[in-house]
Amino acid sequence: MPAEPASPAPTADHLHPDAAARRRRITAEVLIVFGLSLGQSSVYAVVNLAEKLTRGPLAAQTTTLNPVLNDRQYFDLTYQLLDILFALVPVALVLFLLGGHGVSAFRRLGFTFEKPLRTVGSGVGLAVVIGVGTLGVYAGGRALGITTALVPAALDSYWWTVPVLVLSAVRHAVLEEVIVVGYLFIRLRELGWSTPAVIVTSALVRGSYHLYQGFGPFIGNVLMGLLFAWFYTRTRRVMPLVIAHALIDTAGFVGFALLGPAIGIGG
Repeated sequence: MPAEPASPAPTADHLHPDAAARRRRITAEVLIVFGLSLGQSSVYAVVNLAEKLTRGPLAAQTTTLNPVLNDRQYFDLTYQLLDILFALVPVALVLFLLGGHGVSAFRRLGFTFEKPLRTVGSGVGLAVVIGVGTLGVYAGGRALGITTALVPAALDSYWWTVPVLVLSAVRHAVLEEVIVVGYLFIRLRELGWSTPAVIVTSALVRGSYHLYQGFGPFIGNVLMGLLFAWFYTRTRRVMPLVIAHALIDTAGFVGFALLGPAIGIGG
């Protein structure tokens, strides 16, 4: 009587169907979160870059951040605040998804002010390093013709201009660091990704949604992303990254709005 063929070795999914279902759910969750936030921004950035490349040299084009949204002062203010508010909804979604059952999403992400002196000090230190590097990458990109001219702020001069620019900087910092670093690290590690793979993925995602500014900002933000993601893997603290990012953007936005007209640019 012939021997029965050996059954294939059971896979992890066969042994743990609940684990396989959880991986599928986490994968879907990550795709939805990024589809509603920075992943969507990445797709638009790629299309925007392609459109710019068909127009002519990147060096001859300008990218404006924080533009006027309405030519009437208080409607412009309303649109600016609504834009900031709704941009943070994906952050609220992430906090909701990571919390519950007695678990604090803020603590999981390190999005707290525990050890405030160390937290703020780390944020300031990172801001100095990245700020100096950003200027160098931008100058190099302009010299090579692979970066558009950036106008960090083009708002009209109202009493609320500076506060709105600060809020915009904080918005970018919270949205990017919470989602593309903290949330992505937690979820990809749950999917079994290695730490180096998560660091590289986080950095590439960060660079991708800056492509609308040109290839120079893509490279600069990938480098920033590598440093920030590495820092997070060492500390499990997203708050220093938020502080660093907010300081960098505030310096760029507010500094340009206040000093640009004085030195003959912007305004």
